[in-house]
Amino acid sequence: MEKGVILQYFEWYTPSEPHLWVELKENAKKLKEAGFSAIWMPPSYKGIGGKNDVGYGAYDLYDLGEFDAKGSIPTKYGTKDELLACVKSLHEAGLDVYSDVVLDHKMGADGFEKVKAREVASDKRDEYVSDEEEIEVATIFNFPARKDKYSSFHWNWEDFDGIDYDNKTHRHADYLFASKQWDDEVDDENENYDYLMGADLDFSNPDVVEECKRWGLWYLETVGNDGFRLDALKHIKASFYKEWIADLRQKTNKELFTVGEYWHGDVNRLLHYLQMVNYQFSLFDVPLHYNFYHASHSMGAFDMRDIFKNTLVACSPARAVTFVDNHDTQPAEGLQSFIDDWFKKQAYALILLREEGYPCVFYGDYYGIAHNHIAPKKDMIDEMLEIRKDRMEGSRHDYFNNPDVIGWTYEGLHQNGFAVIMTNARGGSRQMYMGESYRGCHMSDGKHEVVISDDGIGTFLVDDGDCSIYVPIE
Repeated sequence: MEKGVILQYFEWYTPSEPHLWVELKENAKKLKEAGFSAIWMPPSYKGIGGKNDVGYGAYDLYDLGEFDAKGSIPTKYGTKDELLACVKSLHEAGLDVYSDVVLDHKMGADGFEKVKAREVASDKRDEYVSDEEEIEVATIFNFPARKDKYSSFHWNWEDFDGIDYDNKTHRHADYLFASKQWDDEVDDENENYDYLMGADLDFSNPDVVEECKRWGLWYLETVGNDGFRLDALKHIKASFYKEWIADLRQKTNKELFTVGEYWHGDVNRLLHYLQMVNYQFSLFDVPLHYNFYHASHSMGAFDMRDIFKNTLVACSPARAVTFVDNHDTQPAEGLQSFIDDWFKKQAYALILLREEGYPCVFYGDYYGIAHNHIAPKKDMIDEMLEIRKDRMEGSRHDYFNNPDVIGWTYEGLHQNGFAVIMTNARGGSRQMYMGESYRGCHMSDGKHEVVISDDGIGTFLVDDGDCSIYVPIE
């Protein structure tokens, strides 16, 4: 994705009114003009919480805001008609659409059934801690409001392998159904990290696999999206998604750019997963996010020479989707690891003003998060997007040999380049090469001015805990 930039167009506390699909449709042209190339849309189907569900409590994947279920016809983000109109507007503006897919689990069942099961240890999922017993589980999904429109597939306990609640005893625990095993090819945290939440889909069941394939094709034909964001990869059998995406590409003859969330700070886990799925899609660069987090919380102790150390963008840039924060890392959420405000400019410069990776901007950074009183950084990000579009050309020269102050320059074309210098500690200066064609050129970051010497070198300044971006003065 040459110079492409994704915008994740939601945050955890996005209000249900006004409808997000309507807002996004109205903003489509502006977002394209700002420099975005694709939009990651939130889960677009009905969740257990109806119009208040962020979308990850997946209930009915065929209900895109069309049926009166879970207390509302719309999803949190709007109606089916509004969704389709939004996608049409995004395409007309020249933006690709990536849809969020949640296939790990189902929640909000329409009925209960009794099943034999054994409790397993929450931190050792392969270890039984009870004898076999009969429990009552929420595993009947027949979607009465939809009345078999689009799909007549009804789910029961045989389509799942476990759950975390016994309705008979009103007890929360992790249960593995009798005659079932947790799926393999998942992360080995807790010995086996197949189970995450809700009624866990059994991807060793061929009926489940085929229904997921049918839904994927139906969704593509109905919505017309250009790709996917896959949720909770570390909990799902790797060969399933390898087969699922290959099947959809073959049936649609579309590229279907796909990025998955494999939430792990160890880049070797990500590289191993990419190998398991034959490099058929990209992954979010979680290790890079954690480097940003540590740099912003280390009181200047983080060695900035290591900012890209052990990251996906360093090891496999063609498969890395870089990001600063997202809906899970924002304050008070399950993976809270929010980058401090003072370091946001450094972090966004590191993903937007370098060509490696496919950067993703977070809605909560771009527009702010009212719920947490976090101010928008739209102006700062827009400035970087403009530089990325117009100036990120020619040779790049990196200066990553100082523990506090790092930087780089792009020579650009026709004296149209730029220079970046940043620190997570005390400020300072670096001599950096712009190119001999810049001799005598004056460059400024809005606070400091630099004159490039006859040999093409400038002494660039940065203030304490800051990031400066220098461009030639017109």
